[in-house]
Amino acid sequence: MCGRYTLTVDMEQVARTFHTTPVSQNTVAESGHRYNIAPTQQVVTVTREGQEEQRQLALMRWGLVPSWAKDETIGAKMINARAETLAEKPSFKRLLRSRRCLIVADGFYEWKQEAHGKVPMYITLKTGALFAFAGLWDEWKHPSGDFWRTCTIITTNANPLVASIHDRMPVILALDACTTWLSGQMHDEQTLQSLLVPYPAEEMATRPVSKLVNNPRYDSAELIA
Repeated sequence: MCGRYTLTVDMEQVARTFHTTPVSQNTVAESGHRYNIAPTQQVVTVTREGQEEQRQLALMRWGLVPSWAKDETIGAKMINARAETLAEKPSFKRLLRSRRCLIVADGFYEWKQEAHGKVPMYITLKTGALFAFAGLWDEWKHPSGDFWRTCTIITTNANPLVASIHDRMPVILALDACTTWLSGQMHDEQTLQSLLVPYPAEEMATRPVSKLVNNPRYDSAELIA
């Protein structure tokens, strides 16, 4: 699964890496350097908008609230979606065809069971580069009349590195796969499913970090020191 992650660079760097349109001031103001991103918080995503399919950065609430939901509480249970069943579940099948997004990160946390208790592990690319989780999004009308955009991170079986910690991991898309995933012209489920595989273990690294990460109220660089 994926229940906590980081994005510790400025939004201008995100925009350059993922070739998006210029960053809005709201996105810059509300994102910042973040070391403990948790469910129900606003997260940085990349979508394609309009007929020209321009890439855009957007903030969405993490925890999918489907358009048909009666209230937002369902979102806390839908922070992840299993790659293997996307095409089978009504909540995800429509989104797989038409509402895919990238969720931008540079590391994520998983907890390893040790003899003395669970130890938080920080997992990144060896290069320390930015990457994107494969995501789905939807729009839900709040009783106030506001429209919420919410998202979920797709997970798959863990690669050998992550498997020593947990049996699932978020789908990390290579940059070329990001193009296919975002394309509004791509509707073939088999092709899309073929992208949802474990990231190569040899290109990733992991290390233990502070147990302060257990509390989502803590959000500072000391968490990954």
